[in-house]
Amino acid sequence: MNKGHNTGFSNAYQNPTRAEAYAKLKFDNTYYLAYRDLPSILSKYASGKNTLDFGCGTGRSTRFLQTLGYHTIGIDISEEMITIARHLDPAGTYYRIDNGDFRTLSSSSFGLILSAFTFDNIPTMEKKIRLFKSLSDLLTNQGSIINLVSSPEMYTHEWASFTTKDFPENHVAKTDDIVRIITTDIADKRPCYDIFCSEEDYTAVYSKARLRIIDRYKPLATGKEPYQWKNETRIAPWTIYVLKKEL
Repeated sequence: MNKGHNTGFSNAYQNPTRAEAYAKLKFDNTYYLAYRDLPSILSKYASGKNTLDFGCGTGRSTRFLQTLGYHTIGIDISEEMITIARHLDPAGTYYRIDNGDFRTLSSSSFGLILSAFTFDNIPTMEKKIRLFKSLSDLLTNQGSIINLVSSPEMYTHEWASFTTKDFPENHVAKTDDIVRIITTDIADKRPCYDIFCSEEDYTAVYSKARLRIIDRYKPLATGKEPYQWKNETRIAPWTIYVLKKEL
């Protein structure tokens, strides 16, 4: 496994084949737990209906927000992803952006920014801090950032939607190390390369970006869902952070 600040890291979804596979994912299995509690979380913390989906990919989260009544813009660095998002949702608003370039968006204009899995693919704490500072500038003073990320345990256990058993090196991963995981819900069984970040270091990132944690959720399965759970009833695969900017 490559260690540390790997300047050669690239997002696997900036690839037409992987983008097409990702576009077929639904809200099933382990992904169900990522989205199950979002409607109640958003109703509690969103300020208004203007919403940004940062790292929208093929638009799954963007369309999810739209079904909840939010006026949502989706942005992503992957041209392949944005092309598919526009095809799946011709009436939606999707922009391809360069890394951290939010000049096409108005500052202080969003009451909610959702980032679903995006920071799993962003290398180095320094870059995370810069991005969170820039995202904070797009928020209204009452707005919230919802950062949905893989829990550290995601990379060391088996799940309904993922397998990591072939990557024992994940067990000793430190923040900014590359970790590997295979999504079993899609036909493309090539491993995904994510960037590990501990909960302690996420807390440090938020603090340095002048964001405060308002709430944190660790969704577990109840065992009554129609899915073949593996560890989801006792270990939370996802962590959902609710953030507000320091005023």
